[in-house]
Amino acid sequence: MTVARQCTRTACVRPSAATLTYVYADQVAVLGPLATYAEPHSYDLCFEHASSLTAPRGWDVVRLAIDAAPPQTHDDLVALANVVRESRRPKPADRPAAPPLGSGRARLRAVPAPPE
Repeated sequence: MTVARQCTRTACVRPSAATLTYVYADQVAVLGPLATYAEPHSYDLCFEHASSLTAPRGWDVVRLAIDAAPPQTHDDLVALANVVRESRRPKPADRPAAPPLGSGRARLRAVPAPPE
């Protein structure tokens, strides 16, 4: 199970939506979509903190497109899991048909009654 990363701003508990990286040599702050993996020299920000970001004086901010979709809640994830589970269950038409009678080896045999 994947655990959502939180915003790195102090006391913010919202899930992160963007990643901020600084290019010190060029004095540029790059704000883009959430990185796949947490990097040691990057900062994950929630949508609110990413949209209100300001850079130090003299620096440029490069803003790449950020997915503004709200994060999924626990209920959304449970609903998605249920849909996937239901889609994997075999439908009556998907079940293999029973073999026709007389084909293959018989599993049960009629045994004549013992003579009296």
